[in-house]
Amino acid sequence: MKQKLILTFIVLCSFVTNAQYQRNENQNKKTYTNPIFSGDYADPSLLKDGDDYYIVHSSFEYYPGLTIFHSKDLINWTPVQSTLQTYVGSVWAPDLVKYNGKYYIYFPAVDTNYVIWSDRIEGPWSEPINLNIGNIDPGHVVDDEGNRYLYFSNGGYVALSKDGLSVTSELKHTYDGWEIPREWSIECFCMEGPKLFKKGDYYYLTVAEGGTAGPATGHMVVSARSKTPFGPWENSPYNPIIRTEKPGETWNSMGHGTIFEGPKKQWYMVFHGYEKDFYNMGRQTMLSPVEWTKDGWFKIPDNIDVSQPINLPLPKSKAKSSFSLSDDFEAGTLQPQWKFFQEYEADRYSFSDGALVVKGKGNGIAGSSPLLTMPHDHSYTADIELEIEGDAVGGIVLFYNNAAFSGILTDGENILTNLRGWQFPTEKEVVKNKKIFLRLKNTNNLVDMYYSTDGKNWTKTENSAEVSGMHHNVLSGFLALRIGLTATGNGKVHFKNFTYNSL
Repeated sequence: MKQKLILTFIVLCSFVTNAQYQRNENQNKKTYTNPIFSGDYADPSLLKDGDDYYIVHSSFEYYPGLTIFHSKDLINWTPVQSTLQTYVGSVWAPDLVKYNGKYYIYFPAVDTNYVIWSDRIEGPWSEPINLNIGNIDPGHVVDDEGNRYLYFSNGGYVALSKDGLSVTSELKHTYDGWEIPREWSIECFCMEGPKLFKKGDYYYLTVAEGGTAGPATGHMVVSARSKTPFGPWENSPYNPIIRTEKPGETWNSMGHGTIFEGPKKQWYMVFHGYEKDFYNMGRQTMLSPVEWTKDGWFKIPDNIDVSQPINLPLPKSKAKSSFSLSDDFEAGTLQPQWKFFQEYEADRYSFSDGALVVKGKGNGIAGSSPLLTMPHDHSYTADIELEIEGDAVGGIVLFYNNAAFSGILTDGENILTNLRGWQFPTEKEVVKNKKIFLRLKNTNNLVDMYYSTDGKNWTKTENSAEVSGMHHNVLSGFLALRIGLTATGNGKVHFKNFTYNSL
C-alpha cells in the first residue's frame, strides 16, 4: 500500500493540466478564455501561498476526493494530491486555508462538517475529523488576535480551537444577506458559500445567493464588509458582483466566488457557472479580474465580459497544455482524473500486464461504483479495450448517478446496450476469446455506440442515446455526466488503452 501511495504521488506531480486547454489551443496567447477548469469543478476555494496558488473543489460522491491543484499563473494547473480517501458521503463546498504553517480543508458532508489537515500541501493529510456541527459551506477566518472562526451558509459563525480541529462555541447569527429583487427569477434565496478575508480596515464576506441551479438568472455573488469579523455587515453597493442577467447568455447560474490577490497585485475572483446547453458538464470553474473602487469595494471591471477572451494574469502564461485524459494504465497506479463513485477500495483494483484489473461489484451498473473521469469537451470519442475474466460484465458508460446512465458493455460473448438502466444484447456472439474494443462517440449530447474486434474496424450498433437532460436541474444531486468504466458480476474486467479524443 505504501508503494502504491508513493507511485500515486509521483504521477500526480508529473501530471500537468490546463483543464480548458482544448478550447484555447488556437487563441491568442496574450489572453485566456473561461472556463479555466472545463467540466465538473464546482465551488472553487483558492488559497494564495506566497507566489503559489492552490485550489480545491467540491468532490461530491467521487473518491479519492478533494483533489488540490497548484498553479503559478492561475491558468495552468497541476494536481498535487487527492486528500480525502475515506468515504464520508457527498462532499460539498470546501474551504482550503493555511494557518500557522499548517494546511486545512473544512468541508460539509451529509449532516455535519469535517476538517482534514496537513503539515505539507503535498500531504500526508489526516483522516477526516468530525466537527459535530451542522450547516453547510464552512468558511474560515482569523481575527487580528489570531482567533479562528467558521462561518456557515445560514449567516452564522462558531469559534474554533487554536488548532482549528474542534468547535468551541455555540452558533451565533450575524449576517442576513442581500435582498434579491422579487421580480428576478431565482431558484431560492439560498445564501451559501461564505468566503472571508481582510484588506485594510475591513473584513470582506462574499456569499452566493439565488440557488446554485434552477433558472439561468438565479445564482449570483454578493459581498459585504465589516470592521470586525462579527459584523455589523454593510452590503456592497455593487451587488450582485456577478450574475447571469438574462437567459441565453453563454454562462448561466454564475456564483460561489472566492476573492484573492493574484500576480502583480491584481485581484481576481474564481467562481463557477453552468454552460448554456451543456448543464450535464456540471459547474465549471471561471476566473475574472476584479478592481477596487476608491470607496473600498470590489467589483467586476466594466470592460470585462467573462464569456470573452481576457488578458492573462501573467504575460508568459501558456494557453495550451499537454494534458490528456487518455490512459494506457502503464503507470501502475490510478492517475488523478479517475474517481470511484461512492467508494474507494484500494483492494478492488490492481495493475497487471499493462491492464487495469477491476473486480466486479453488484449485478448491474447501479451500485457497481464505476471508475469515472470527467470529459472536457462538448464532442469526443472514448475508447476502451477490455477482456472479461470469469462471469463479469464490463463496459464503458456515461454515468450521472445510480439512476441515470447509458452505455455499451460485454459479457464476454455478446455486445450489450444499456439505455437508462434497460440492458439487453444488441449484437450476439461477436466477442472472441472474451476480448473486445468498445467506443462511445458523444456529439453535442447525441451518443453513438461502437464495437471492434481488432481496434481498427468499428461497427456501430443500432442503439444511440441522448444525454442533454442528465444534469442537476432534472436529476438533482449536483453531479455531472462522466465517462465510466464499469465492472459487475462475479469475476474481473481487464481494461487497457483508454483513449479520449476531442472532436
